[in-house]
Amino acid sequence: MKATCIFIVFLFCIHPVFSQQPARLVVRGDDMGYSHSGNVALVKCFQEGIEKSIEVIVPSPWFPEAIQLLKKIPNADIGVHLALTSEWDNVKWRPLTDCPSLKDSNGYFFPMVYPNKNYPGKSIKENDWKIEDVEKEFRAQIEMAKKSIPNLTHLSSHMGCTDLNFQVKDLTARLAKEYSLEVDFDKHQVKSMGYGKGPTKTSAEKASSFIRELGNLKPGNTYMFVDHPGIDGPELRAVHHVGYENVAQDRQGVTDLFTNPAVKAALKKNNVVLISYKDLK
Repeated sequence: MKATCIFIVFLFCIHPVFSQQPARLVVRGDDMGYSHSGNVALVKCFQEGIEKSIEVIVPSPWFPEAIQLLKKIPNADIGVHLALTSEWDNVKWRPLTDCPSLKDSNGYFFPMVYPNKNYPGKSIKENDWKIEDVEKEFRAQIEMAKKSIPNLTHLSSHMGCTDLNFQVKDLTARLAKEYSLEVDFDKHQVKSMGYGKGPTKTSAEKASSFIRELGNLKPGNTYMFVDHPGIDGPELRAVHHVGYENVAQDRQGVTDLFTNPAVKAALKKNNVVLISYKDLK
């Protein structure tokens, strides 16, 4: 009996079937608060799908509803999606603080972080932004989120705003440490997963491309997949900006992907374990 146990332990250590650790995957849904449709979809994707982390834009117009909906999923992993932009043409949001260098002439956030040919002169980078204003605004967003959402675990970046320069990157890391939130995922060696080179126009194409990429995940590695759920309808069809007009169709496709039974089956088949940000600690 003792010899049999020793053999099993030996087999576990040397045989690839036994020794390989599963790939781990964080499926993150972004932009809670940008619309009612987005809020509903993000909660649906957590309750019924593969989404494990939800990012909330605190100064967004539907943030109050987001707070109420998140109370229904207290076990969800929530991040403050730090935002310095208001990108849509028909719906806008303003900073929580008095930060003149981050506002356009109407008092809204600029629509873009980096120069965009469709919005000339309307990016943060093209204007004289101040690090002091960024810190003031980031602090306000974090503190408002902490006041309303008890299960915050991390910070994330809307449209790459925390990578404006090394100062903003360092500021974000410092604030994360100060508020006991996670942000530096390089130390966890988290790799990015996308759709690869596959098509993504329809729900079926998104699912097919996602499943194909699951087959490329390496055992023992940790990955993150990020996208933006929504519900196609009149509200979301009115949300768009130049260069991204098919928002409703595209984001409905993400909701369909995150709740697709075939995708869940593919995760199991490829030995991919779903985790959240809090599991990275």
